[in-house]
Amino acid sequence: MLLAHISDLHLDGTERATGRARRVVGYLNSLAGRPDAVLVTGDIADHGTPAEYAEAAELLAELKAPAFSCPGNHDDRAAYRKVLLGEEDGGTGPVNRVHEVAGHALLLCDSTIPGEDPGRFDDETLRWLTRTLDELGDTPALPAFHHPPALLHHPYIDSMGLTNADRLAEALAGRSNVPAVLTGHAHTPAATTFAGRPLLVAPGVVSTLRLPWESGEGLTDRVAPPGVAFHVVDEEGGRVTTHFRVVP
Repeated sequence: MLLAHISDLHLDGTERATGRARRVVGYLNSLAGRPDAVLVTGDIADHGTPAEYAEAAELLAELKAPAFSCPGNHDDRAAYRKVLLGEEDGGTGPVNRVHEVAGHALLLCDSTIPGEDPGRFDDETLRWLTRTLDELGDTPALPAFHHPPALLHHPYIDSMGLTNADRLAEALAGRSNVPAVLTGHAHTPAATTFAGRPLLVAPGVVSTLRLPWESGEGLTDRVAPPGVAFHVVDEEGGRVTTHFRVVP
């Protein structure tokens, strides 16, 4: 399976945010080999308004590959459900979905705390994740959500990561069919480990986080090009190889 992974579009109706997102869509559509799916790990909208999700829906519909997403801390569950997912009465509970892609399962989890920047897997989401993994059996499964559950060694991002990562680690313990965990939120490509498996963080579309040892003014670099992560899962689903690319 080839999975293209993007995150943090922060669509807000401005030409800048829209233009950067369109660059990414155009780049993905221009690839000689089409990904099996495009994963978007949250902060699709900047303010969580219906208009922002309408724009997101239009942009994602232009992709040649199917697009699957989960919410981030800037997203609004009700508007996300109604406009992006087409659910009129979806409610404001966590948005958790599973999708089959090329013989693999994408487990799109809601790690958000409405109205707050840090993340948490609430009891409903943890029960859903555990039940879904049980039902999948040996099918290779990739949990994907917004907030990284491990330190990335940046004080700003680490101050609003996943606050109950230990409970997620317990849910993943002994799951040999989970080769990696995929997240966003950091606006910088990163790779580390969590619960004994790779934790792969997608770069940001709207901006790039400046690392503490980098020069430059401001928290983010708004000029650096958007980025994409490509995850290649081997035929047996036991290994993930990731390539990071900047978008021309």
